[in-house]
Amino acid sequence: MVKIMAKTQNDNKYDTAEKTRRTMIGGQALLEGVMMRGKTSVAMAVRSPDGEIELRTERLKPRSKASKIPIVRGVISFVGSLAVGISSLLKSAEICTPEEETPSKTATVIATILGVVLAVGLFIAVPWFIGWSIRKWTTFDNVAVISVIEGVSRLLMFILYLALIRLMNDIKRTFMYHGAEHRTINCYEKGLPLTVENVQSCSTKHNRCGTTFIFFVVMFAILVYALLNWVFTLFTGYEYLFENFFFTLMIRLMLLPLIAGLSFELLRGLAMLPDNKFTNIIRAPGLALQKLSTCAPEDDMAEVAITAFNAVLELDEQPNKSTIDFYERDFGKERKKLAEKLIDNPQDADWIYCDILGKSRGELGGVDKIKIGQVKKANEYADRLLAGEPLGYVLGNTEFCGIKLAVDSRVLIPRFETEVLAEHAVEYISAREQARVLDMCTGSGCIAAVIAKNTAAQVIAADVSDDALEVAKDNLKGMGAEIVKSDMFENIDGKFDLIVCNPPYIRTAEISGLQSEVTLQPHIALDGGEDGLKFYRIIAENAQKYLTDNGAIMLEVGYDQAQEVCKLMKKIGACRIVKDLDGKDRIVICEK
Repeated sequence: MVKIMAKTQNDNKYDTAEKTRRTMIGGQALLEGVMMRGKTSVAMAVRSPDGEIELRTERLKPRSKASKIPIVRGVISFVGSLAVGISSLLKSAEICTPEEETPSKTATVIATILGVVLAVGLFIAVPWFIGWSIRKWTTFDNVAVISVIEGVSRLLMFILYLALIRLMNDIKRTFMYHGAEHRTINCYEKGLPLTVENVQSCSTKHNRCGTTFIFFVVMFAILVYALLNWVFTLFTGYEYLFENFFFTLMIRLMLLPLIAGLSFELLRGLAMLPDNKFTNIIRAPGLALQKLSTCAPEDDMAEVAITAFNAVLELDEQPNKSTIDFYERDFGKERKKLAEKLIDNPQDADWIYCDILGKSRGELGGVDKIKIGQVKKANEYADRLLAGEPLGYVLGNTEFCGIKLAVDSRVLIPRFETEVLAEHAVEYISAREQARVLDMCTGSGCIAAVIAKNTAAQVIAADVSDDALEVAKDNLKGMGAEIVKSDMFENIDGKFDLIVCNPPYIRTAEISGLQSEVTLQPHIALDGGEDGLKFYRIIAENAQKYLTDNGAIMLEVGYDQAQEVCKLMKKIGACRIVKDLDGKDRIVICEK
C-alpha cells in the first residue's frame, strides 16, 4: 500500500513547500487491477477477461476521533487498510476470474485466519526460535545482539519470501500493477496530466510504499523487542523470557500494534518532509526492497491505475457524486461518449438511452448510473445507425404524437411532419359527433392510432400491404379501429366524414439517391410514380363518392407538391395548404 500526500495540480508544477489543499491517497495492487483509497472514498479498477476496465467505487465511513491520536491512528489505519485490501482483492477476483467459483464468506474468514497464523509463525515465531536456539545451544547471551539477529533474520525471510513469490507469473503481474500504482501517483505528484505516456515515464518506486512500511516495522521490532528483552532480563531474568515460548509470543503479539503505530508515524512524518540527505538515507532501504515488490507495468496496466486514481479523486472532490459497482458506468459520461460517436445526429444518443432505460428524454438528467450491458446495447444500436439503419428500426419502435408505436422493416417509420396531419385530423373530427374516418395507406397505423385515441370516431385503417397491416393491427389493438386490406379504394365501403392519407409521393427516379436510412424502408411506401403524384390522382378521381356531404380530405404531400395536389383536388372542393414546423408546405386540406 502507498500512502501519499498528493496535492492539486497547479500549472503542471509540483512544489512540496506549497501550502495547497492536499488529499491522503493510498493504493494497492489487486488481481488484474488497482485499488486507490482517498480521504473519503475507495475506487477499484480491474481489467476483465474481455479487456474492459471495470470500476467500483464506494464511500468510506467517517473517521473516528481516535484516528487523530498519534500511534493509535496508525493502528486504526493499518487495520482499516487491511480490511479494505482483503475485500478489494476478493472483489477483483470475481471480475478477473468470473468463471471460477468464488469462495464463500466462511472460506474467506478461514483463509484469512490461516494467513495471519502463517505470517505470525513465519515472521515472529521463527525469528524468535533462531534467537532461542542461539541462546540454547551456544554460550552467547548478549541480549542486544540476539535481538538484532532476530530482526535481520526476519528481514531476510521477508526478502526471500518476496523473491520466491515473484517467480510466480500471477504474482509477478500483481507486482506489475503495483508498479503501475506507484507510477500513477508519482505522475500526479509531479503535476503531469495523467496519461499512459506520462505515467510510464515515472518511477515504480515511491517513498511511502507499504514495502517501506514493512521495513520500518522490522526496524522498530528490533528496537522494541530488544527493549523487551532488556526489561525482562532486568526484572525477571533473561532465561525466563527465552524459555517460556507462549508467554514471549503473547507479549510480542501484544506489542505489534505499538510497532505498527510507530512505523506509521515515521512513514507519515517522512511524507511531510522534503527530499534531503537525511530523509533519503532513511528511505533508501525501503526503496531498495521495492525492487522486489514492484515491476515495470504494461501500458494497459497503467490505464487501469489511472482509471482508479481519477475515480477516487473525483469522489473526494464531489461529496454528492454517486458511487458505482462493477459492470456499472457513469451515465453522464456514457451519454456524452455515445453522442460524440453519433456526431452527425447526436440527439439519437438520447433516444437510444430513452428506449433502453424506459425513460423520457427529460428524465435522463436524473440518471446517475447505467449497467455495462445497457452501455454495450446502446453502442450496438449506434453501430447499426452508423451503418445507415433508421433509428426506428434499431429501437423497434418510435413515438408519434405521444403514442409509442412498434415499427420494423415492414413499414415506413412515421415522421414528425406527419404529426401535423394527425393533429389537424383530430381537430377536425373532434367537432363532429359519430364521425367516420378512413386512414388510407395506413402503414404502421400511426394516424389511425392518434385519431382513435383522441376522438370517438369510427376509424377504418386500410393498406395494400399484408406486412404493414400486421404491424398496424398490433399498434391499433384495443383502440376499436377496423383493419381492412385494400388497394386504395378497392375494398372500401360506405362514406366518411374524413379521408386522411399519407400516400407514397417520392418520384421513382429520386429514391435511389436518398439517404440509406430512407432507402432501407419499404419502397412500396415511398414510390409515388414518375412525378410522385400517382396516388393523389387516384384519390382525386375516386374520393368524392366516399365522402359525406360535408366531408373532407387531408393529405400529406412532398415539400414541392402542394400546388399540384391542390389542382388535382379542385374537382372535389376548396383546398388550403398547411405548413409543417419547418415552414414547408406539407398538408393539403380539401373540403367537399
